[in-house]
Amino acid sequence: MNRAVASLAIGLAALPLAACASFAPAERPVSVTGAITYRERMALPPTAQVEVTLADVSLMDAPASVIARQSFTADGRQVPFAFSLTVDQRRLDPRHSYAVAARITDASGKLMFITDTRNSVTFDGTPRIDLGTLVMVKTR
Repeated sequence: MNRAVASLAIGLAALPLAACASFAPAERPVSVTGAITYRERMALPPTAQVEVTLADVSLMDAPASVIARQSFTADGRQVPFAFSLTVDQRRLDPRHSYAVAARITDASGKLMFITDTRNSVTFDGTPRIDLGTLVMVKTR
């Protein structure tokens, strides 16, 4: 009987400590990869700015909410440019829609190229999603 009471007392004493432990799920990164290019036969200036974003595009009447971004200067490199966007799976809502968009601007911020189609991303639990090559169009 004393042993049962002692076990119960130890179990009850440890209960508050167990409640303090964090049981948050571990980070589950998902990587969305691909490349961007354009069809025009023209070189980018070395100061061109490249930006690729992953956004929640669920709401039609509101701006998309960017959840991952990669941006860099061309530094004389030319297309295609590889990209990799990483987001924590826990930040994604399975009821929402997500898409990748890309743009290239000159040093002054003037838009040169942009994706003009929706590049949807379906998160299916895999750790890496490859979108292939996204083709941008030239702006005027």
